Amino acid sequence: MKKLLATALAAAALLLAPGADAQQRTIRIASEGAFPPWNATDASGKLIGFEVDLANQLCQRMQVRCEIVAQAWDGIIPALQARRYDAIMAGMSITARRLEVINFSIPYGSSPARLAVQRQHRLASWQTPGNVERIRMDALTPPMNTALEELRKAISGMTVGVQTQTIHSNFLDEHLKNVVRVRTYDTMENMVLDLNAGRVDAVFGSGANLKALSDKGDNIAMFGPGFSGGTFGAGVGVGLRKDDADLKAMFDQAITWANETGVIRRLSMQWFGFDISIN
Repeated sequence: MKKLLATALAAAALLLAPGADAQQRTIRIASEGAFPPWNATDASGKLIGFEVDLANQLCQRMQVRCEIVAQAWDGIIPALQARRYDAIMAGMSITARRLEVINFSIPYGSSPARLAVQRQHRLASWQTPGNVERIRMDALTPPMNTALEELRKAISGMTVGVQTQTIHSNFLDEHLKNVVRVRTYDTMENMVLDLNAGRVDAVFGSGANLKALSDKGDNIAMFGPGFSGGTFGAGVGVGLRKDDADLKAMFDQAITWANETGVIRRLSMQWFGFDISIN
C-alpha cells in the first residue's frame, strides 16, 4: 500500500511540477465500440457508452486530456503492447491469463455471464434447480454443482454463439466443450444477429450487455444462473502495459474516487439500468 501511494504521489508530482501543464498530457484510451452498453458506436461513428463517459470522468480527475480511439477486439492487447495507445477500456475482465501479458487497474465494474435464447424458445422459461441465481466458479457449493449439471443437460447438443477471445469463450472451452457446439463471432452484435436469425440456438456473454439488448427490443431472453469467479476473473478494469506503474497508480486513485463519490453508480444506472460498481 505504501509503495502504491508513493508511486501515485510521484506521478502526480510529475504532472503538476512547476512549468508542467497537466492539461497538456494526453492519455490515449482504446475501446472496441461494439460492446453496448459498455462501449458502442453511434450513427455518426462516434464512440459512446458507459466506458467512454467513465474514461472522460477519470481523465478529468487525473487532470489529463483523454483521447478515446476505436480498436477491434481481436487486436486490442497487441496494439497496446505496440504503444498505439496507453490504456484499454473495453469491457475487459481481469483474468490470470491476461495478467501474464498486461497489467490492470483496480476493477471499475462487474457483470455476471449469462446464457440467452430467443423469447419463444423452450428454455426462455427454464428455471434453475434450487433457485441458484449465481454460480461462482471459484467457490462452488453442492447446489451450484447440481445447477451446473442440470444446465449442461438442458443445453446439450445446442449451438451456442460467443464472442471470440473472451472470458465467455474460455468458459465454454473449459466447461462445455463436449456438451454444446460453439460458434465464435468477432462482435457481440453479430452474435446476437445470428441468434435472432435462428442460426444459433443460444448465445453466451455479459449479462449487462444481453439485458441492454433485451430492453432495447431484441428478441432475446436470458435464462439460467449467472456465472462469475474463476475463468471470469475479478471484474472489469483498465488494461495497461506492465511498465506503466505510474499510470496504473493514477487510474487506481481515480477509480477509487469515482466509486466513493457515486460516479460509477450514476453512470451504471444511466447506461445499464442497474449498479455494476464493485462494492
